[in-house]
Amino acid sequence: MEDLSLHILDIAENSIRADAGLVEIVITLDRDKDLLLIEVHDNGKGMDAETLARVRDPFFTTKRKKTGLGIPFLSQAAEQAGGSASVASAPGRGTTVRATFTWSHVDRPVVGNMVETLITLIAGHPDLDVRYSEHDNGRSYRFDTRELKAELGDVPISAPEAIQAVKNMLQEEIRIKG
Repeated sequence: MEDLSLHILDIAENSIRADAGLVEIVITLDRDKDLLLIEVHDNGKGMDAETLARVRDPFFTTKRKKTGLGIPFLSQAAEQAGGSASVASAPGRGTTVRATFTWSHVDRPVVGNMVETLITLIAGHPDLDVRYSEHDNGRSYRFDTRELKAELGDVPISAPEAIQAVKNMLQEEIRIKG
């Protein structure tokens, strides 16, 4: 995958297949430490120890397709950029995927278009709650579809006018892209 936002989308889609009702995406950029941290948490069904032990194997998947490349590719991207990736999970407790990258590393993929990733999740899965936050050396931004759904009242979050308004808002607020 060319950018990290696509890795994040893949992991979030895995969360949805694991019956998550909430996916939380956190991106932290610490320029002083030259560190980019990406975390995706979900409240899905989680994985047992055997599944968790095999999650980095590209030939293992719980899906119908023959390979599960999301976590192995993310791990490879992190390691090539001087970082690492980890997965923590337990049955009934959800899953957390965490990846670190050296921000200035020449092989670090760009973060990419998080607006489109979030819009894809929101429009494609309107019953899913998505919480996004980014932190960049003192500046923070937080977005939560639960708050937005409460403000929208009877208007579905997947309605075209709602999606466009959310997209416009996210384009103004999301700043970590490089």
